[in-house]
Order: sequence, then structure tokens, then C-alpha cells
Amino acid sequence: MSYTEKGSKSDSLQEFTYDENITSNDSLFGRVKHSFARNKPQFDKAELESMDEDQRRNYILAHQPLRKNALLTRHLQMIAIGGTLGTGLFIGLGYSIALGPGACLIGFGIVGLGIYCVIQAGAEMLVAYPVNGSFATHVTRFVDPALGFTIASNYALAWLISFPSELIGASMTVTYWNSNIDPVAWVAIFWAFIVALNLVGVRAYGESEFWLSIIKVIAIVIFIITGIVLICGGGPNSTGYIGAKYWHDPGAFVKPVLKSICSTLISAGFSFGGSELSILSAETEAKSITRATKQVFWRIALFYITTIVVISCLVPYTDKRLLGGSTSEDITASPFVIALSNTGAMGTRFSHFMNAVILVAVLSVANSCVFASSRVIQALGASGQLPQIFAYIDNEGRPLVGIIVASVIGLLCFLVASAKQGTVFTWLFSLCSISSFFTWASICVAHIRFRLALRAQGRNTDELGYTATLGVWGSVLGVIILSLVIIGEVWISIWPLGSPADVETFFQNCLSIPLMIVVWLSYRAVTGKFVARLWTPLDQIDLDTGKRYPDVDLLIQEKKQDRERLRSKPIYYKLYRFFC
Repeated sequence: MSYTEKGSKSDSLQEFTYDENITSNDSLFGRVKHSFARNKPQFDKAELESMDEDQRRNYILAHQPLRKNALLTRHLQMIAIGGTLGTGLFIGLGYSIALGPGACLIGFGIVGLGIYCVIQAGAEMLVAYPVNGSFATHVTRFVDPALGFTIASNYALAWLISFPSELIGASMTVTYWNSNIDPVAWVAIFWAFIVALNLVGVRAYGESEFWLSIIKVIAIVIFIITGIVLICGGGPNSTGYIGAKYWHDPGAFVKPVLKSICSTLISAGFSFGGSELSILSAETEAKSITRATKQVFWRIALFYITTIVVISCLVPYTDKRLLGGSTSEDITASPFVIALSNTGAMGTRFSHFMNAVILVAVLSVANSCVFASSRVIQALGASGQLPQIFAYIDNEGRPLVGIIVASVIGLLCFLVASAKQGTVFTWLFSLCSISSFFTWASICVAHIRFRLALRAQGRNTDELGYTATLGVWGSVLGVIILSLVIIGEVWISIWPLGSPADVETFFQNCLSIPLMIVVWLSYRAVTGKFVARLWTPLDQIDLDTGKRYPDVDLLIQEKKQDRERLRSKPIYYKLYRFFC
């Protein structure tokens, strides 16, 4: 599809009408070329001119020519389940366990509960207002445009920096099998593969993530079952029942306990990064979003909490090999491999299997880097917070300029040839170090403001297609948890565990805080609102433009029919739908 412009070029708001003659070229080259042409959204000029600034922005964001419902339920469910299963779990988890299994369990549990509140809040808003960039644009809508831009730009930056880093990680993973091939060749292959995959379209992203996530999930399940057998004294070359002896000797905590818990939080934040992908894109149907959000609890409980318990029963936290997870992509630093090698159970053979799984996980994260960053960049362009060129969406619904930006930044992967690549990426990541906690907290704040705006304007949750399981109090809990996590991270960055205060460590962990303040102040200065209100008044928040369900009476009737339909189902089906 394509749209041709009508009216004067001097018009600030343009009208677009569909031109059927453009698609007449049947040659393969012509079709491919046409697919990359800009698909300009069709706006009603008169309607736009009658709106205020906030309504106009919301209207434009809601009418972007994306491929609606391109991500199916099965895609989103697997993205929700396997989206965070990356190197943070397969390798980095070892460093957290080395801080004490009890501290690791508490740290991951705290962050996991916060993430659950965040996903529920974000899902409610995305179902109500399906826009690209999702929570970033919702922060702009329900809190303040300056804060929304700050969160969105920092979130996009985090994914952009992660892309080349993950490509380097993939090349390092391959060298476990063959170290004779130059890593530069591998990063070039992986870069081309990920970029091509994203250029195919959002359905290709969903399909690839579906299968990659299945592989990761199967690997975790196999490990958990094998681990339980070994803990109980089964398996080849077994030394007998192990149980929880390592929780008693050397113990569950490293002293001081509070510092050790705080030290696991940033690792937990890194590991859970990507949880919000299931509530990021407007290219998803409402029922898929609501079902995917219910998977978050099970993912946290099964794939993190259970894994931590199994590994900590098989490996004492004093095992020095666990510390390799903080600085290395070496498969021998994987706590999964260490756990099985400690029991003499197929450690070498399992390491090859886990290396393949880690490669899959790294490529999956790299794929998500391009997907997430390109959507947020497109939303910033469409909302006028970046130049309009960044809002470019082609005839296949791809945010093309956003993908190009991510691809160009991805070329930093060729730093793998430099001996200084570790230092470069350490400081690049410091730009967005603990910003993920601010991003998650802002989602909860936006949800609180959304609910307060409903009340202030005399409306209620009946007009919502989905309501968060814990309601607005879940978001309050999320803000409290994430605020305490941020405070704990700042504290542990100033006074690290087991070492004196270090300025370099502090800035590596917390540089994103002053950076976000500078971005926030700069945005307000550039837009001429430096001394303006800090947030949008509740009675002025736009609750109508771009709604997924504009007819409230029809929505209420549909929800009533769904409840009646569910009431007629067997009890096992009701339980399944309640939890999944």
C-alpha cells in the first residue's frame, strides 16, 4: 500500500489518500522496491486542527500504518516466557549465586515481584491505548512529555548498545568449538542475519522468537529435571544424596547480608531485562497481550527461582568458577555446566549442549534489540520528539529508519577485533546502567496517573479491555520496590561489597542517573517548558483519543458474554484461563 499527498506542501498537517496505481508493477524487484516505500498515514486534517497538542500527538501515534495483530498469541506467549532467558541467566547467574544463594534468591524474588507489577500495569494501558513504543508513549501521555522522552530515549539507547554487545557475545560463544576462525567473521555473519530477519517483518520476528524461546525453555526444563535427580542422589557416578547441604556449609549468605542482597539486584535487573517486550508493540491483538502477561509469574517462579534453588544445591557459593560469569562469555563460567560437572554427570557433553543454548539465547536477545529499539525510535519520531524522518514506516509496516539506526549502531560489533572492546562496552553500558529500574518504575507511575485520571474525570474501569490483576495498588507496590532497588544500587555503588569506595565503579553503575536528569532538563529547555508544570493535570489528561475500545457499552456487553462463556466451561479450563 502507499499514500499520495493532497494539498499544499506548506500545510503543517497533510492529508493522504490511497493511490491504487502504485502497486501495478508485478516484477519481483518492483514489489521489493515498493515494499520499502514510505506508507504515509491517513489523517483528517480538519480533525487534527481542532485538537490540542496532546490530543494531536495521541491521534497521530494511534494511526500509524503498522501491521496490526501481526504478533499472534503463541508468539507473544513464548516471547513473554522466553524473552528474558539470555546470558544473564545462563552465565551471569553464577556471579549472583557467588554472593550467596539466599541473597540471590531474595534479590531475584524482589525484582521479580516488581517486574510482575510492571507488566500488569503496562498491559492494562497497552490494551486500552495500542500505540507503538507502548509504555514510553504512555508515560508521555499520563505523566509528562519530558519524562516520556527521557525514558524512551534511554530505553532505546540501552537496546542499541546491547545489539553489538550481544553479537560479540555470540562470536565468543562460537569460539568454544573452533577458536581458529577470526571472531570478526562471526560478528559479520550474525549482524547480517539479525538485520535481514528484522527487514523481513514483524511476523518473522515473532516466528523466530517463538522457536528460539522454545529451545531455551526446553533446555531449562531438562536442566531442572536433571538437577533434581542429582540432588536426590541419582544419575551416573553419583556421590549420594546431596539435598541442601551447601545451604548449611558454606551457608546461604555472604556477610554483610544486606550488601550481598543489594549486589544481586543489578544482576537480577539485567537478567529480567526484556520482560517488557510483551507490552511494547502495538502490533499485537488484545487477547494475546492479556494471556502473555499471565505467563510472567510462571516464568519468574519456574525459570529463575527454581533454577537458582537447583544450582545452589549442586554448587557451593565459594566455587571460584562462578565469578567468571561477571566478566566472561566462557561456557565454563555457566553455573549450569558447573553444577553438572561437580557431580561428575556428563559435564563435558552437557557443556556442548549448553553452549548451543547460550548461542541461541544471545541471538534471540540481539534480535530483540533491533525490534525494541526500532519501535521506540519510530514512536519518538511520530510524536514529534525526534525529527519526522524517524517516524518512517514502509509498506510492509516496518519502522525502516529505526531498523537502519539499530543496524548502524550494531556495526560497533567489529570492535571485537580491538583489545579495548571490553572497556568500550563497559562505559557504553554505563550510559544506561540502572536506567531499566527507572523505566519500570515510570510504567507503574504512568498506570497510577492513568487510574487517578479516570477517577478525576468521573470514569471507571468498566471501559477497560483488561485490568491489572493487583489493580492500582500493584503499581504502588511496584514503585516502592523499584525505588528501594534504585536506592540499594546507589548505596552498593558508592560502598561496594568487599572493597573500598571507588569513583570509577560508581559511575559505571550509576552514570545513567545524571544523564537522564540532563536529558530531562534539556528537553524542557528546548521545548520552552523549562519552568512549566512538572506533570499534566489529571483533569487535562486525554483519555479518549486512540482508544482500542471507543464504544464502552459494546465493550461491557462483550465482557459480559465472555464471562458467561467461561462460566459454561469445565473447571480445569477455568483454572487454566485464570493462571494462563
